[in-house]
Amino acid sequence: MNEINKSKLKTRIAWTIPVILAVFYLFVSVLPFVFMVLNSFKERFEMLTKGIFELPESFNLSNYVEVFEGNFLRFFYNSVVVLAFSLIILLFVTACAAYPLSRFKFKLAVPIYSLIVACMSIPIHITLIPVFRMSQASGLYDSIWALIGPYVAFAVPISVFIMTAFMKAGIPHEIEESAEIDGCSKIRMFFTIILPLSTPGLSTLAIYNGVNIWNEFSFAYTLTQSPSNRTLPLAIWEYQGQYTMNTPMIMAVLTLSLLPMIILFIFFQDKLVRGMTAGAVKG
Repeated sequence: MNEINKSKLKTRIAWTIPVILAVFYLFVSVLPFVFMVLNSFKERFEMLTKGIFELPESFNLSNYVEVFEGNFLRFFYNSVVVLAFSLIILLFVTACAAYPLSRFKFKLAVPIYSLIVACMSIPIHITLIPVFRMSQASGLYDSIWALIGPYVAFAVPISVFIMTAFMKAGIPHEIEESAEIDGCSKIRMFFTIILPLSTPGLSTLAIYNGVNIWNEFSFAYTLTQSPSNRTLPLAIWEYQGQYTMNTPMIMAVLTLSLLPMIILFIFFQDKLVRGMTAGAVKG
């Protein structure tokens, strides 16, 4: 009986510790969001006179109205355009690169793959000046189109790394062999078979890179200057400078900027999980 009780005690401890850690992580993750939303409805000095986690005296919508009356919608539009074009180009380039690296056998496969993976270690900040000079020389400086190239280039290494592993383990070779017997060419096979089967992996990359592109600040700040060409991270920075003491206004901007990513994750979290686990168990 003692051994049975010890075994039950160990099982309870083994389950209790992860639960406690999960609850603690949930608390740490949700607390900043609660702080942000609550204070976005407060008056300008209400946050200073009362507790930061107290409910507002009245849910004041003037902060949100003033944000929409400004250039917020323009910033939002720029972010959506940059995100859409960047993801379309990135996912297509990633799939085109991962397919031969994962399925074809040729001498340069390993060196090319190693070079792509090595590019993951390049810090973004050391490329700001060269990219800035290139955007000026190409005439793209101070436009949202100047952001697409750097966003795609710096997301390609990690995306190819993930997608190559997905295609190796997640797509059976027998499907391609059957298609070749039926006379299907490599190009047609890629568009009609490989791409549809790669949807879980591409969805994962879209969510992962989409969040990074949506929140990117360094390139957006370096390659754009006019307020009409700025994206949401720069909008937050601009409001912070314009309303230095109006913290509730800044909280309203942050809440509106965060909502699209939260909604996107709610609707596509199942695809993210499937994409992360696809190919984990082969056969």
